[in-house]
Amino acid sequence: MKSLTILLVGLAAVAECAAGTIEGTVRALPPAEAPEAAGGAGSYDSRRYKFVERIDYEHLRDFVIYIDQAVPSAVAVAPQQAAVTTQRDASFDPHVLPIAVGTTVRWPNDDDIYHNVYSESEVKSFDLKFYKKEKIPEVVFDQVGRVDVFCAIHAKMHCIVLVLPNTYFARADAKGRFVLKDVPPGTYKLRAWHERFPSQTKTVVVPAEGEVRVDFALGLGDLPKY
Repeated sequence: MKSLTILLVGLAAVAECAAGTIEGTVRALPPAEAPEAAGGAGSYDSRRYKFVERIDYEHLRDFVIYIDQAVPSAVAVAPQQAAVTTQRDASFDPHVLPIAVGTTVRWPNDDDIYHNVYSESEVKSFDLKFYKKEKIPEVVFDQVGRVDVFCAIHAKMHCIVLVLPNTYFARADAKGRFVLKDVPPGTYKLRAWHERFPSQTKTVVVPAEGEVRVDFALGLGDLPKY
């Protein structure tokens, strides 16, 4: 009986240690028929659109890749350490903050001017009022979804808190590479997200050991023709 107990404990320990890695790349895909895709500027060169923002597809950042479902693992819970979004030079840093549901976010103001932090999102609505450096307010994000945050004083200040169902997420680096480590073996929905594009989901089977590769290309698809 004692030997059986030891065996079961050992098997449980092995099961807990079993985990794989998801790695890959994500990139922005310009519309195929757009002149920008061929290196030109097209209508953006005209005086009419002189001040219209041009999307630099090659250098877009803030891609987030995450497992878009519950993960049956004891480690798939919100971290105890608070996340931070800093108000600096009249902007939010970082612009996109991915967090696990249940995470507390702190909002320090590093500027010498007043800021206000608020959101009217259905996922999380709050207003931290006006303040400088005299306090560091905190907000707990307890529902999954996208939360757009603004400053009532400065119209161009905007950031996104992306509240995710678990801790298995990653931000792509400057070359579009990402890695999700210590993922329990199983079949998952892996989603790639960017604020400018429709997200994309792929099914991935994670092994008990080793890596699985998944690559994404996010875009607007074919633009309508008139």
